[in-house]
Amino acid sequence: MTDDARRELAEFLRARRTRLLPRDVGLEPGPRRRVAGLRREELALLAGVSADYYQRMEQGRDVRPSDQVLDALARALNFSAEEARHLHSLAAAARTSARAPRVHEPEEVPATTLRLLRTTTSPALVVGRFLDVLAWNPVAGALLSGFTDLLDNGLNLLALLLHPEADHACPNRAATVAELTAMLRVQVAAEPGHPRAAELVGELAVRSDEFATLWARHDVEGTTRGRMRVDHPLVGELELDWDAYPMPGAPGPFLIVYTAPPGSPDEERLQLLTGLLDRP
Repeated sequence: MTDDARRELAEFLRARRTRLLPRDVGLEPGPRRRVAGLRREELALLAGVSADYYQRMEQGRDVRPSDQVLDALARALNFSAEEARHLHSLAAAARTSARAPRVHEPEEVPATTLRLLRTTTSPALVVGRFLDVLAWNPVAGALLSGFTDLLDNGLNLLALLLHPEADHACPNRAATVAELTAMLRVQVAAEPGHPRAAELVGELAVRSDEFATLWARHDVEGTTRGRMRVDHPLVGELELDWDAYPMPGAPGPFLIVYTAPPGSPDEERLQLLTGLLDRP
């Protein structure tokens, strides 16, 4: 078992426990309450485990909770399905013996996917497991042109939206950053010890207090869909839906496609942006 895996499990449980109010689980707050959220003893009682056992879990000590214990904790903490999956993933990593460092191959975009990017008329990009942008089509480049030049080197969606000037190009930037941070948390848990994950999280936490605060919340969210607003200098504000599609094969990069409802003003602005690409 690795110290990092146990610590990650402990911090996730502690963050979730302290955010759950007694009234959320049918308990009376009581007088002179000095702790935020539930006490360890209260959560242990709700989950049907001993207070000492749960305390050792939150201290990052060498405990190996069964699936039944994890399910009981998830129910007591009112976890969503995604949070419950994350809890099991962290516990599985904590139960796994430390191994020699793996060789992590660079993420690559298949030629067939690059061909798909060239043929689709909707903004589309390929994003790596840690939100690094690996490829995009011309209309996606035009859509993001208002703030992609804010970064000097490799493009990462989170780093992009954490830039101080990104508010001007993305009106709902803060909500999108919170969503992406929760998605990143899931990906990091799925690849414990990945050097790119450690590099990115460390870099963002040092550069951005906003990211550090969000990361400490231990929110988790699946990579599925969302909504993004972009204030484009040429066509005005667009509110677009995005969907994420896993790439064939092993878990890794995924395809993000932005669309607008048919006949909406957003679709008209998107078509106008696409038409500008054809002008000399």
